[in-house]
Amino acid sequence: MYGTIARLKVKQGQGQKLIELFKDWEKQRKPKVKGAVGGFLMKPDKGAAGDYIAVAIFKDKQAYMANADDPAQDQWYQKMRALLTADPAWEDGEYVAGGVD
Repeated sequence: MYGTIARLKVKQGQGQKLIELFKDWEKQRKPKVKGAVGGFLMKPDKGAAGDYIAVAIFKDKQAYMANADDPAQDQWYQKMRALLTADPAWEDGEYVAGGVD
């Protein structure tokens, strides 16, 4: 599996909109994205106000890159970026262990 982990800094008062946008991705985009496995959005206990961590999981790097190159994904990203104070800090890579039942 392949994917990304991103650290997000959300503008004050925009956290719920971010959560709704991620839920919308699960309902609207995920069924259309070949190789999409799942994702998570986390509010860390030790984070500052507005800190979130996002995780995206794909079947393989090819599926991840196809999604990244999709104009519909860029439209979704632009909506997310408008809620943030800065660009996300991305960490892409291969998942080598773990899972969710």
